[in-house]
Amino acid sequence: MNIALVTDSTADLPLALVERHKIQVVPNVLVIDGESVEEGTGISRREFYERLPTMQSLPTTSTASAGAYKVVYERLLAEGADYIFSIHVSRHLSGIFNAASAAAEPFGDCIRVVDSGQLTLGIGFQVLAAAEAASRGGTPDAVMDAIENVQQRVLVIAMLDTLEYIARSGRVSWARARIGNLLRIKPFIKVIDGDVLRMGDVRTRKKGIDRLQDMVYNLGPLERLGILHSNAEPDAYQILQELAIELPTDPLVVNVTTVIGVHVGPNGLGFAAVTI
Repeated sequence: MNIALVTDSTADLPLALVERHKIQVVPNVLVIDGESVEEGTGISRREFYERLPTMQSLPTTSTASAGAYKVVYERLLAEGADYIFSIHVSRHLSGIFNAASAAAEPFGDCIRVVDSGQLTLGIGFQVLAAAEAASRGGTPDAVMDAIENVQQRVLVIAMLDTLEYIARSGRVSWARARIGNLLRIKPFIKVIDGDVLRMGDVRTRKKGIDRLQDMVYNLGPLERLGILHSNAEPDAYQILQELAIELPTDPLVVNVTTVIGVHVGPNGLGFAAVTI
């Protein structure tokens, strides 16, 4: 059976893996000063994070339309796909799942839209599991089992460099953000079943990096690991180098999508991990 895979750009999959597994990635939309651009065009992630602190108004985001997903589904089916998995960011965090579901409805049972319950590589690792299961000749049920198996074992944790951007996006109050920034607090967050939860704070970036490393070590043996950052690549590679852990798959280092970056701001650090 020919199984095709679709996801959105919040999955943060590197281009090499997207091309290797023939994954279709639908870009989300970033609105900067009233101008809409598809993620990956017009402005790079590095440039976005460099410009973000000086932008007069905070950029906003929007999902690709149901029509954009419909075009992708039609093309894949015309090219010979028997079944399509469309795997996306948690419906609690974005309207992407709803747009993809609306687009899939006219096609009946040959498309399954999956709520990953996650974001960034928390989605991406589920997509990779689906791709590997499909490449082994798995049935749709077997591919869905692979997705759910990873979904139960994946963890995404991040340290923000500031509360400013998450406050401006409405996640915390401005008063709390001002106090936090005055005290140089670095908040920790994690994603559980689509909810973004606070995990406490640290006072310095060094302590935060040490805490991230300890968290990874304490997870035990890992199947997959990705170090996440928002324009903090040197720190991300330092974390990976100092961890020096053995993995059955190559670790990834990803500058996270601008759609997430609008809310977390530059210089964030974190990880996505799949436990064994």
